[in-house]
Amino acid sequence: MKKLILLFPLLSLLSCYDVERNCKDFKNGKFKFEYEIDGVKKTTMFERNDSIEIETFEGKTDTSTVRWVNDCEYILQKKHPKNKAEEKAISMKILTTSKNSYTFEFGMVGSNSKQKGTVVKIAD
Repeated sequence: MKKLILLFPLLSLLSCYDVERNCKDFKNGKFKFEYEIDGVKKTTMFERNDSIEIETFEGKTDTSTVRWVNDCEYILQKKHPKNKAEEKAISMKILTTSKNSYTFEFGMVGSNSKQKGTVVKIAD
């Protein structure tokens, strides 16, 4: 019983902790997103101004519109989709931020399946 009494104040303190998110710092700039597919490291570079994102991946460049839902969430929509899969919008949510990076989750709009990643800001 004593352990429960000690655990309650600790849990209440932890529940008050709020993750700092300075999402506005990442609305514009040049960014790098690195991830691994089947053991191979892949890199996507992109530049975003408030409403347009230009992405370069494996030598190909594509443009998407950016619609901000709030300071930390936005919807990406390809401007020139090449197939049905590219026509689907992608929901992006910034979960945490640091000085020059942010952790986010993303997935197709309407889907419960989400993935996470980290983006590094390389220039303003």
